[in-house]
Amino acid sequence: MRIDAQPAYVLHTRPWRETSLLAEIFSRNHGRVALLARGARRPQSPLRGLLMGFQPLALSWSGKGEVKTLIKAEWQGGQPLLSGQALFCGYYLNELLMRLLPREDAHPLLFEGYARILLQLAFGEGETEAPLRAFERALLGELGYGLTLTHDRDGAALEAESRYHYAIESGSCRVASGTPGSVAGQTLLDMATDDYRNPATRGEAKQLMRRLLAHYLEGVELESRKLFQA
Repeated sequence: MRIDAQPAYVLHTRPWRETSLLAEIFSRNHGRVALLARGARRPQSPLRGLLMGFQPLALSWSGKGEVKTLIKAEWQGGQPLLSGQALFCGYYLNELLMRLLPREDAHPLLFEGYARILLQLAFGEGETEAPLRAFERALLGELGYGLTLTHDRDGAALEAESRYHYAIESGSCRVASGTPGSVAGQTLLDMATDDYRNPATRGEAKQLMRRLLAHYLEGVELESRKLFQA
């Protein structure tokens, strides 16, 4: 099997033997794929310096096993380098994809969303909360864990002024004001439209998404989060 000029991003690389690299990539039509880039660390290799994270690439590969062989890589341009807080956020997105996406499971809409958020991080002038929450929600939806954010688990429309407990995989139920871990109905309604202008929504949405992701990550602590905190 050979795949030619597939739009892709590098999620992670690590050295392999003396001169090669093992790369985990996220492609538009083939999902997450493991590629062996033979000789990519040699000074004269045409692949040297191309397999960078957060840069749009066109990759060609072949093979039938779990790890394919990279044949060609072409930089597509148009994406500024990430730096500062945006770079930490990029590492976080890549780690989520590495840990949650199964290999060779195509998610073209998620791929386009990933490309958009990289541009938002590069040009967002420090604003990261809104694009991160939107991507987290899109990722869970693509994996089949979509959030119900406009109605409670009994089908009643959420009320902005009420408080709710969001139960994983079953939805929200109304609770008394002051209940620990509860969120405002307004927060859930704002999340449904990816509207994070309200500071209260940003704070509660962050805590809710952290709890949901911890469940699906099965308790694994993300290295990118520890790095950001440090």
